[in-house]
Amino acid sequence: MQETVKLLRDCPAMLIPSGLKVTLAKDNQLVVTHTLGGKFTVRGIFGIARIDEENADALGLKPLGRPDGAESKPENTSAEVSQAPTRLSAGSGQCALASAAQEIPQATLDDLWNTAKTVFDPEIPVNIVDLGLVYRMEILKAPDGKDKAEVDMTLTAPGCSMGPAIANDLKLRLEALPSISEATVNIVWDPPWNTDMMTMEARMILGLE
Repeated sequence: MQETVKLLRDCPAMLIPSGLKVTLAKDNQLVVTHTLGGKFTVRGIFGIARIDEENADALGLKPLGRPDGAESKPENTSAEVSQAPTRLSAGSGQCALASAAQEIPQATLDDLWNTAKTVFDPEIPVNIVDLGLVYRMEILKAPDGKDKAEVDMTLTAPGCSMGPAIANDLKLRLEALPSISEATVNIVWDPPWNTDMMTMEARMILGLE
C-alpha cells in the first residue's frame, strides 16, 4: 500500500527506529507505506513513524479492524450467567449448575502462533513469525490455575530500539485471547538471528529469493 495523505489533525506517533513518541502536526503530508499488524507505517520529512489504528481518522482513513487472531475476551461472563435462568432437574445438584456456566474457550498453541503472525516489525513488511524472530511459545498454568503464555523472541539486531514496542504489541494481543490471563514476552539473543531463520515466503517478500 502506498497512499499519500495529509494529516487532518495533530496526531500521536512513534518514530522508527528510535521508538521516540512524538506528535505529528496537522497538515503534514505523509505517505502510508503499509498497514500491517493493525498499525499504519508512514513516511514524511521526519523519516518513518508508526501510527496506531485509533488515530486512523487523522489520516482520513478507515480503522483497520481487529487483526485475525486477536479476539476479545468475553465481558461480564459471570454476570450474564447469573442472570440466565437455570433449570435443575431432581437430583442433578451441582452438575446441572456447572453445566449452565459455559467455560471460556481454551486457547491453544496454534492460537498463540497465529496471533503472533499479526505482529510486524514496523520497518519490515513481514510478520515476526515468518521473520523467524519467535523461538518459543508455551501455555503454562499460573499458581491460581489460570493459563499464561510465555514467549521467547529475538530481534533482527541487538540495537533495535523498536524491540520493547514489538514485544509489548505481542503481549497485548496474546492477553486478548480467551483463557490467557497473562503473557510474558522475553527478548533473548541466543541463538543470534540470521536470515536463514526466515520462511521462504518472507525471503520472497524481501527479494532474497
